[in-house]
Amino acid sequence: MTQTTHYWAVVPAAGVGKRMQADRPKQYLLLAGKPVLEQTLIRLLSANIFSQIAVAITPGDPYWPELAIVNDTRIITAPGGTERADSVLSGLNALADKASDQDWVFVHDAARPCLTAMDIYLLRDELANEPVGGILALPSHDTLKQVDARSIMQTIDRNTIWRALTPQMFRYGLLKQALTETAGNPAITDEASALELLGYTPKIVAGRPDNIKITRPEDLALAAFFLEQQALWLE
Repeated sequence: MTQTTHYWAVVPAAGVGKRMQADRPKQYLLLAGKPVLEQTLIRLLSANIFSQIAVAITPGDPYWPELAIVNDTRIITAPGGTERADSVLSGLNALADKASDQDWVFVHDAARPCLTAMDIYLLRDELANEPVGGILALPSHDTLKQVDARSIMQTIDRNTIWRALTPQMFRYGLLKQALTETAGNPAITDEASALELLGYTPKIVAGRPDNIKITRPEDLALAAFFLEQQALWLE
């Protein structure tokens, strides 16, 4: 008998978003009438494939309880950590009594609210038979410069460069092992980098350019535009 594969999601949402210069963390700023984090979770839930979504939040976070979506039974919380990797590992631990090692985990940025269900399905289907997993990414179309003290040292071949997006999708057991073994390493800036340090080679799946991460104040307006355009396109 073949074991059923389950899909889980982890959303690290304990960041403070200093570059936004706002009165609250960026994941709680309003976007099209709802907090950014709520928009993000709505997009994940819309795919209707996740058994549960673990959201890692700062202990005592006063904004989280105000979100209407917290009442959805598919959403659970985990204590957020100092670094992204700490929060993701905490989210994985919160799923430990439910997930099996061969299940898939999608890790998605709290501040990427323009993710489409189609990209979730694309990542799932493209990586279905992979032993490790992979990530959504975009090829670089810009000319890239290696710089030292604001002086150009060389031009980098952009044909070998992709910009990492999320979700990043990996086997539950392997991702948990990688984040545990690389804990505290400053080189771990996303989940794929933890797997890479252990010698694995995650795959790349081409994502959509409107799957932006809200980092600066002007990104809110751009995200609102993309949400509006996606709504028109889906009608």
